Amino acid sequence: MAGVNLQRAQHPDRAVVRPIIDIPAAVFENRFMRLSRCTLGPIFLTAIAVLLFLPAAASAKVIGTNVAANSVTRKRILATIPQKEQKAWLAYLQRSQKLQAIDKRALKNEQKAAGVTHPQYAPHGFGFRLRGKHPEAWYTSAGALQIAHDIVTYQVPDGGWSKNINMAAGPRAPGNRYDTNNLNRFSAPGDFDAPLDPNWNYIATLDNDATWTQIRFLARVTTALLAAHREAEAAPFRASVERGVEYLLHAQYPNGGWPQVWPLEGTYHDAITMNDDAMIHAVEILHKVADGAPDYAFLPKPLVKRAQPAAQRGIGCLLRLQVAEKGVKTVWADQYDALTLKPTSARNYEMAALTSSESVSIADFFMGLKDPTPAEAAAVRGAAAWFQKVEIYGYRWGSGNYLADRLSLQGRMLEKDPGAGPIWSRFYQIGTNLPIFGDRNQKIYDHVNEISRERRNGYDWYNSQGVAMLAEYKAWAKKHPQ
Repeated sequence: MAGVNLQRAQHPDRAVVRPIIDIPAAVFENRFMRLSRCTLGPIFLTAIAVLLFLPAAASAKVIGTNVAANSVTRKRILATIPQKEQKAWLAYLQRSQKLQAIDKRALKNEQKAAGVTHPQYAPHGFGFRLRGKHPEAWYTSAGALQIAHDIVTYQVPDGGWSKNINMAAGPRAPGNRYDTNNLNRFSAPGDFDAPLDPNWNYIATLDNDATWTQIRFLARVTTALLAAHREAEAAPFRASVERGVEYLLHAQYPNGGWPQVWPLEGTYHDAITMNDDAMIHAVEILHKVADGAPDYAFLPKPLVKRAQPAAQRGIGCLLRLQVAEKGVKTVWADQYDALTLKPTSARNYEMAALTSSESVSIADFFMGLKDPTPAEAAAVRGAAAWFQKVEIYGYRWGSGNYLADRLSLQGRMLEKDPGAGPIWSRFYQIGTNLPIFGDRNQKIYDHVNEISRERRNGYDWYNSQGVAMLAEYKAWAKKHPQ
């Protein structure tokens, strides 16, 4: 049977999962119920801390330690980039620094004018209404226009947006922050996720569906209003989309990739980022702009003309970044060092590794091209072959009840389930194609059940996205025989 042999890849029979507190559930509950309120608090907090952060298996096998990613700096550019290409990279770095200074100064001036001395964070949320599908008529409704107006208030002067904001909850008041609180709640000394400047974090970004989602939403509203001959109402949204596309153009590295955060923030945020489909969404937007897609037909011709080569540079970069093992194309890593183009890490538990989730999105993009080049077609075939090679059968991720898993003592686990599958691990070790898993302690494990309960519950270590991709590939391959 095709797929990864988990007896070799993850040693599930060797990993003995032991409950941290070996007390029957009823006894456990009765003992805690007898405690006074003043006693329960400290003990409960201590128990939760143990459950969250201790590994689930006493015999956990650590197979490596994660290494922090490097920032894009002048020193590294001069040491890494060929001399004839350094001018473009240094200009890019200077543009980033200049634009960040403009962003900060604009916010400071706004706060001074509004008399804001204690700027508030934006309301936290994930923008489901922005990503959702709506009838065409809805985009000219009062509700849609109100959301569009609110979105514009959160646009950073550089043209992008921050992440994890509920932009349907109301506008940003003048002087308030562009971002919500994105600081890591579990931060510790040496944490890869500790920002260099806690007061300027993820402003602006392509992470977590930020920026591209706002561009797409505003483009649809603009197109609908223009079709209804409501040009005056469309004007502010039209201008915002133009600034958003300019943001994507300015943020693109000279080699065609995109960082997670622009202007550059440093650390892993400078890496060329596939995570959360950041780069592929930038490529998709520019590709649609260049192709004159209906939602972007209103954009000025000079901007469309600039989008075409930028989209092609992005596609060329994706082709370069597809990892080959012994000359055989596989898939893509989650992020790459922007200067060396080598796979690199992100957060403590995100290693330099092949990724299944984001590779599905990239393969889907290439399959959606009308007339793929031989190189683009080869990239699809390589990815599909890899997905077939590493698919996993006979296991399921969690019980199927996510809430129950989170509330249970052991948390979400990889469990044997005859007949189940296929599923894919989120990360695979480059060179072996074996599933690997990280934790907040920066350690890399060979089995998901061996990492902390908190990370098993808080991260999607397995997925089934390859099923739909392989089905699409089957139809695509008939139209594009080798």
